[in-house]
Amino acid sequence: MEENNKLIINSNQGNLLNELKKNLKECERFYFSVAFINFSGLQLLLDTLKELESRDIKGKIITTTYLNFTEPKALEKLQEFENIDLKVFIANKDIGFHTKAYIFENKDSYKIIIGSSNITQSALKSNIEWNVRIISKEDAPFIKDVLKEYDNLWNMSSELNDEVLQKYILFLNEIKKMEVKRQLVFESLQTIQPNKMQVRAMENLNRLREHGENKALVIAATGTGKTYMSAFDVRQFNPKRMLFIVHREEILKKAKQTFDKVLKGRNIKTGLFTGNKKEYDADYIFATIQTMNRYYEEFDKSYFDYIVVDEAHHAASDSYVNVMDYFNPKFTLGMTATPERGDSLSVFDLFDNNVALEVRLYEALEDDLVIPFHYFGITDIEGVDLEGVNLDNISEVANRLMINRRVDFIVDKMNFYGHDGKFRKLLGFCVNIEHAQYMAEEFTKRGIKSVALSGADSVTTREKYIAKLESDKDDLQAIFTVDIFNEGVDIPNINTVLMLRPTNSPIIFIQQLGRGLRKSENKEFLTVLDFIGNHNKAFLISIALSGARYYDKDSLKVAVATDFIDVPGCTNIQIDEIAKERILSQIDRENFREVKYLREEYNQFKSLCGGKVPYMLLDYIKYDGAPDPIKFIDKEKTYLGFVAKTEKDETLKKLLLDEKFEKILKELNGNLPLKRINEFVILKYLLENESISIEVATSEILKYIKEIDDDSVKHAFECLDHKYYDSSMIKQRVKMIEYKNNTLFRSKEFEEIIKNKEYRKYIEDAINYGILRYKNEFKEEYYGVPFLKLYEQYKMVDIALLSNYRKIHSSFRGSGLLTNNNDYFLFIDLHKEEGIEERINYKDKFIDRNYFQWQSPNSTNQSSDRGKNLIFNKERKINLHLFVRKYKEIDKKVQPYIYIGKGDTVEYEGEKPITMKIKLNNELPSKIYREFIEKV
Repeated sequence: MEENNKLIINSNQGNLLNELKKNLKECERFYFSVAFINFSGLQLLLDTLKELESRDIKGKIITTTYLNFTEPKALEKLQEFENIDLKVFIANKDIGFHTKAYIFENKDSYKIIIGSSNITQSALKSNIEWNVRIISKEDAPFIKDVLKEYDNLWNMSSELNDEVLQKYILFLNEIKKMEVKRQLVFESLQTIQPNKMQVRAMENLNRLREHGENKALVIAATGTGKTYMSAFDVRQFNPKRMLFIVHREEILKKAKQTFDKVLKGRNIKTGLFTGNKKEYDADYIFATIQTMNRYYEEFDKSYFDYIVVDEAHHAASDSYVNVMDYFNPKFTLGMTATPERGDSLSVFDLFDNNVALEVRLYEALEDDLVIPFHYFGITDIEGVDLEGVNLDNISEVANRLMINRRVDFIVDKMNFYGHDGKFRKLLGFCVNIEHAQYMAEEFTKRGIKSVALSGADSVTTREKYIAKLESDKDDLQAIFTVDIFNEGVDIPNINTVLMLRPTNSPIIFIQQLGRGLRKSENKEFLTVLDFIGNHNKAFLISIALSGARYYDKDSLKVAVATDFIDVPGCTNIQIDEIAKERILSQIDRENFREVKYLREEYNQFKSLCGGKVPYMLLDYIKYDGAPDPIKFIDKEKTYLGFVAKTEKDETLKKLLLDEKFEKILKELNGNLPLKRINEFVILKYLLENESISIEVATSEILKYIKEIDDDSVKHAFECLDHKYYDSSMIKQRVKMIEYKNNTLFRSKEFEEIIKNKEYRKYIEDAINYGILRYKNEFKEEYYGVPFLKLYEQYKMVDIALLSNYRKIHSSFRGSGLLTNNNDYFLFIDLHKEEGIEERINYKDKFIDRNYFQWQSPNSTNQSSDRGKNLIFNKERKINLHLFVRKYKEIDKKVQPYIYIGKGDTVEYEGEKPITMKIKLNNELPSKIYREFIEKV
């Protein structure tokens, strides 16, 4: 039975948008009265309103011109619906209009939502809003009062005719002109402050410098403010002379403008160093690499204190290497959106594998660094049949997509969903050049002026059409492309992206989506229309949209079924029911651990690397949406072993014949992904140095985390000494170190192996990958002892390491309760078996997001010391740590546990076992709670 009264807020648990959609679908009539309607909010309701129109469910909407916030575009769109009567209350100086009421008439009752939310994307999804929903019978006095007042407002409001609408549009245009003048004055008074990403980057750069590092790389999505971040860091470092290098002059000029803003008021001269202009006397020089490569020897090697290398993925080329090798600054900062490898040199190696910060798409959305997107997954027309078609057969796929009826369908959907702003600025991603040209021609025939661009077009041609699309004075509305806009091209004004090709790579999908997410003045959101066909890889869309770097089948299904409800901010993802069912059934059928799937995933990634074999684990950090190489390691014990087998590479197979090398690689790969960084940081240091003391190890670890305790450093030394390995593990491993007098030394075997350049590069790669991935997942935080991060995934044996357990670690397994001194670790399976006939343990369950019911092992009674520790844990200072997993296995792969934090027993009953109610110290986030309890 639905609760009569309910408070609706925007949070991870739900939002007003979902509440409105649900109530609209269930009602027989609806009546809205809202002060403001923006297109950003209305677009999110369009599909629901269309469904109501098809079912002849009628509605009335009253809005207003009060404070000039309602958008004419939204009013025009509402006028298209035959089932909606629309009226506008014309506000004046004396009478304002501020109602926010949503009334739903049902068979024998009314549901009414009254509160603070208008129809805008932020009010419906992300703002702090309070709305109260009340359910009552139609004859209740409250309902009668509301309906009476609504009728009064309806009678006081005006029909929206063309004349009223045009007057309102003209009035708003005049207001905008006045606002521009006001904003220009105000802007000049503003102090530029760093955003969250920039603050974090600066803190991490400082930490690296304090511990002796002089190079670092920042990886962040396009449009997230990397140039501003570099300017802020330069301002805090305060070098006497600085050099900023980039490969394109247009980027250089923008960078100089940014620095001039940030450094305003300081007595610093900035200047350009390009083919046309060489300002040698500037303190801070902004140079193109082409020019600096010709003139760098005219400067002293120590002339610059600080060097910034923008678009650092180009830095592996000879011209950059020449310049970077010549100069000897106090600090070098590299910045890139995609840290691709060059032909020989790794970008990571160029910056000593110090990644100060990595910000990918979903983090950028969360921190409001890019604009939100409204994604609509639309089932493609029946005439397009891609079932069983090999998606690598590009010409066949293109032929099946190039039909006029599909173009009409696409245009129809574009017109229905609309776009942000006055002018359409569209990027359409196609299968091949022929498809792009076809789309451009067909759109132009239909009155939407378009052009096709590809890698075959010159840079000048591309720039010309990009400028036309950016301009509001040109009539070009769309660019159709194949590959050239996946990354690196900046068109801030893009407000529509069309996905016109079947998605067979999450990486490419994310790159293409990213083209439209750059912030631009007056741009509120990006409209993304994805036409989903019946090809057998449609489920890859869910991987791209989930935002999870590392996923499992169950969490993907929950994300799809709930329309990715946890996507940050005003972003909204909506997939129609046919496409959703198709995707869910594909996920069900797919085995993400099967050799066939893994090889396909690997080969797809290899093709994105330009056909070059991705020999290094670090290759997987360069792309947002890249596969998780741990799956490849699981299959063959080492990543190199998987590559050797997949590529049938005899050279690699020979390398792995060296028993010592293979054992070292197995140990390093087997520890991935890291849950504690200490051991790998120590090994990284020992690659370059013969020994390391506890003091030096502490300093090295502090480059990556904010603090570290002495006992955990000592425990790391003991673990590297294999002190807690059992006999079989010792046989399978090669000791990389010798431990004497609180100092670690490289062992002879390790010395011998790392002298070989081929062996060394793979060992170094595993160590650097482990550290970089750890930084992405754990950031710079110190989690204490046991070293446990809330909601992170753990295996049972991990906890021995992370709690500084000083016995054989492999013994830390078995029952659902393990202890280490005052720390009690509860390992809980919610569902005992995967599958339709699964048996559920109803005793171990979430009561809600704050309480968990757990049964002790069968042998535990209340009077035993262990029993007392469990039921009186708080008084006895016993820490109960809860680890939960939904299924023990998925696709025959044992699943890790999720750490949901500490809890205290508040109620208990029974003997052998004891049933306990545990209050969690941290309320479980709704996303994780949903994944645990949802059955899809």
